[in-house]
Amino acid sequence: MRRAVILLAGVMLAGVPAMIAAQTEDEATAPSNPLGLGNDVKVLAPRDPSVRKATAIVNGSVITDTDVDQRLALVLASSGGRISDEEKARLRVQVLSNLIDETLQIQEAAANKITIDPAEVDQSYARAGAQFKRTPAQFNEMIRAMGSSPASLKRQIQGEMAWRRLLSREVEPFVSVSDEEVNQVIARMQASKGAPEYHVSEIFLSATPATDQQVLANAQRIVEQLRQGASFPAYARQYSEASTAAVGGDLGWVRAEQLPDALAAPLREMGPGQLAGPLPVGGGYSILALVDKRQVLTTDPRDALVTLKQVTITFPPNTDKETAQPKLTAFTEDLKTLKGCGQVSAFAAKWKADVVDSDQIKIRDLPPQLQPILVDLRIGEATPPFGGSEGGIHSLVLCGRDDPADKTVPSADEVSSQMTDERVNLRARRYLRDIRRDAVIEYR
Repeated sequence: MRRAVILLAGVMLAGVPAMIAAQTEDEATAPSNPLGLGNDVKVLAPRDPSVRKATAIVNGSVITDTDVDQRLALVLASSGGRISDEEKARLRVQVLSNLIDETLQIQEAAANKITIDPAEVDQSYARAGAQFKRTPAQFNEMIRAMGSSPASLKRQIQGEMAWRRLLSREVEPFVSVSDEEVNQVIARMQASKGAPEYHVSEIFLSATPATDQQVLANAQRIVEQLRQGASFPAYARQYSEASTAAVGGDLGWVRAEQLPDALAAPLREMGPGQLAGPLPVGGGYSILALVDKRQVLTTDPRDALVTLKQVTITFPPNTDKETAQPKLTAFTEDLKTLKGCGQVSAFAAKWKADVVDSDQIKIRDLPPQLQPILVDLRIGEATPPFGGSEGGIHSLVLCGRDDPADKTVPSADEVSSQMTDERVNLRARRYLRDIRRDAVIEYR
C-alpha cells in the first residue's frame, strides 16, 4: 500500500477569535513614572528619524540593511504578504532587534569557545528544505523567491545552534531538580487524572517599566498579524525571547497549574486554534496559542492510528455550484452503499475517481472538522464528502484502526527533563538580558 499525504482541499481551519480590545491612552490613569521624572517632561530637540536607520554595529559586528531586508522577507512570507507598509516599518525595527540578539548570542558562544561547524548548519538547512519537499538547491531558489537568501536563514540556524549549545554548557549544569520535586509532580498528576492538559505555543516579549507600553503595543500588533493568518511558529522564531523560539514557541503538553495564573486562567477557556494575549507575566508579555487539548492520563480516541482510502472526484474547470450539485448529491448517496474497502476500486472506477492509500495516520493530525467523524466511523464506512468543486470532492473510507494504549504516568526522567527545561528557559532569559546590558551597540 503506497503512502501519501491526504489531500484535504477546501477544509477550512477554525478561525482565531478576536482577543484584543482597542487600547486607549488616558493620562489620568497612567502609571507613575518609575524614574521619578514627573509628568511634565518637555523634549528640547526634535528626534531625526534619519539618524537611526535599520543598521547597527554590535560589539564590532555589522548588521546591514540587506541583513534586515532578507530576514524581514522570511517574516513577510510566513504572513502571505498581508502586511501594510506601516506594519512593515514596525517589523523592520523588531527584526533588527532580533538580529542584534542573535549576534549577541553568537558572540557570547564564541567567547566561550563554542563554534558551529558549517556542515552542521548545512545539514539542518537541508532538513528544513525537506519539510517543504525540496532539495537544498530547490530550497535555495524557494528562499530567494521570497526575497531572502540562504545565507540569512543559515545564520539564524547558526544562532539557534550556538545559543542552545551555550545554554547546555553554561546554564543547564547549574540547574537541578530534586527527586522530591519530581515525586511531588508525579503525585499531583496521579491525583489529577482526567484533568485537562494543553498543547501550547508561546511568544514571550520581555519588558521593563520604561519599555512596558512600547512592548505591549508591539505585542498587540503581533496578535493582529496572527489573527490575519500569520504563522505562529514563524513569528515565535522571529520575536519570542524565550528559549522555545528555536522550536516555534512550542511548550509541549502542560497542565494549567504548571503555568502562571495570568496564563492558566485564559488557557482554560480556549479552544484548539485560538489565541490569547498579550497577557502580562513576570518580566513582560506572553501570547498563547492553543494547539490541542486532552485529559491527563486518559486515553483519547483521537490518538488512534487509522488506515484510510481517500476517494476524490473532480469537475471541469470553472464548474459552478449549481452545475456540480447533482453529481455531488449522487456521489454522497452512493458513498452510503459502500461495504468495506474491498469495494473502493470498483466504486472509484464507476465514478472515475482517484484513490490515495494512507497508512498509520493519527486521527488527531487530521483537520478538526474531520476528527469527530472518524472517531465515530466504523470500519468500512466513508465520511461525508468534503472539499469544493475547484479542488475536487473527497471522502475518506476507514479501512482499519489501531486504538491507543492506556495512558500511564510519565517516568521520573521525563518529568525531571520537563522541569529542567522550564528552569533553563527562565535562566536563559536572564542571561540574554545581562548580555544586552553589557553590549556596545552603535546605530547607523
